[in-house]
Amino acid sequence: MAYLFSNIWRCLCMRNRAALNVVQTASYHANVIDHYENPRNVGSLDKKDRNVGTGLVGAPACGDVMKLQIKVDDDGKIIDAKFKTFGCGSAIASSSLATEWVKGKTVDEALKLKNTDIAKELSLPPVKLHCSMLAEDAIKAALSDYRIKQQEADKK
Repeated sequence: MAYLFSNIWRCLCMRNRAALNVVQTASYHANVIDHYENPRNVGSLDKKDRNVGTGLVGAPACGDVMKLQIKVDDDGKIIDAKFKTFGCGSAIASSSLATEWVKGKTVDEALKLKNTDIAKELSLPPVKLHCSMLAEDAIKAALSDYRIKQQEADKK
């Protein structure tokens, strides 16, 4: 164990940035790395579209900001989802996974997605659980925005 710590310390002290990147990457689970390096559904939808719901959430403690958008068809099924996230690898991975999971679900089914499911799928450590909480909050905010738009459209 002492050998491992001394080698990690040596890597951290080196000026070679490549060595530092290896140490940083090793702390993320393969699922997080996959979604970070190959994020799904990055982008934006037209927020003026009445069938698009937008959720914008942030975590003041770490500075992560997440925008997640959904597009719902006339039958109430989510047909598209996009995200833009400013944050760590876990926040980006949580956003990416959330957009994958909401596609094809109804609005009510998407409301049932929980941060614990996202955290479990990505194997997030306790210190990164707030990233999955942000993703859940972003989904709920987007669904709420969508429902508000639908209610306003029905009033007209």
